[in-house]
Amino acid sequence: MEDKIYVFHGSGAQFCSAVFNCRDKAEEWIAKNTLSGMLTAYPLNQGVYDWALAKEYFTPKKDYHKESKFIGSFTSASQEHYHYENGENS
Repeated sequence: MEDKIYVFHGSGAQFCSAVFNCRDKAEEWIAKNTLSGMLTAYPLNQGVYDWALAKEYFTPKKDYHKESKFIGSFTSASQEHYHYENGENS
């Protein structure tokens, strides 16, 4: 992903709690607050579904793979992501 942001989603949280333009800033904040959760990189100006199709990380194989409900909740294991426990990358 060339243009990306990093989104932090705390363990057990319903929504994300922070968005950063670089991993270093995100990790400083996570460590400072001894947070647990996941930091995930998302492409800017493009949905993850479209990004995964363009990168050939995903190929729709079933009809529902092209439906709004599926596209709107799509994530990819190919996204850059990091797990944290008590502020440390685990």
